[in-house]
Amino acid sequence: MQLAEMNWPAVAALPKSTPVVIPIAALEQHGRHMPVFTDSLLLGEVVRRASERTGDRVLWAPLTWIGNSDHHLDFPGTVSAAPRIYLDLLNNLFENFIFHGFHRLLFINGHGGNIVPAQQAVFETRQRHRQRNDLLLLSATYWLLGAKPHELAPGIAQQRMGHACEWETSMVLRLTPHLVHGHDQTQPVEFGKPFESANRGWITKDRSAPGHIGDPRTASADKGEIMFRAFSDDVVNLLERMIAWDGKSWSG
Repeated sequence: MQLAEMNWPAVAALPKSTPVVIPIAALEQHGRHMPVFTDSLLLGEVVRRASERTGDRVLWAPLTWIGNSDHHLDFPGTVSAAPRIYLDLLNNLFENFIFHGFHRLLFINGHGGNIVPAQQAVFETRQRHRQRNDLLLLSATYWLLGAKPHELAPGIAQQRMGHACEWETSMVLRLTPHLVHGHDQTQPVEFGKPFESANRGWITKDRSAPGHIGDPRTASADKGEIMFRAFSDDVVNLLERMIAWDGKSWSG
């Protein structure tokens, strides 16, 4: 079910145990070869595929295209909500649906810079409603739900998500190939080892002059289709667990 297509009486009539999914992404630079709307395009396709399979068992909010992208602001075309503003936005999105009675809520994320704010918003919301024991509040990033594309096709070299990399470029080639320009001529930018396993603060220019991270040269639409299938499968599996949750247990 798409919230944007419903009237308020139809929303009010839904069982309040219906999972509500809030897709969050970004509008930011993706190197010289990719569109600034990449994260939102890709998450939108993952969501589209998952929503077709969940039918009227899940309520899907419209995709929130603005994200926490301050680390990309040195590159024109990036539009960002500053970290604390973005955190307030996410908190309020959850509070809206809680106010209307829903109690199984999920941020499904498509941008690396949103991971920490989404987790923090889930944490803060739970503390505000600490007297309740019926809330299931989750955040998840679609490429971190378990799929390993490099194990599904021998031609996929990259083993983790980068930025405008083999993975993202492949998916955009599958979805909107006319928006990709010159990826096969783009030089790779290594992931590096930023004082791991510590978490280093960074802006994109610390890591990459052209704006991408990874190697997009071997990207292909066929690889993108494999990734879309795997990532949407993961999202559906998570939603099935939310639907099946007994409303009180820790595990699900």
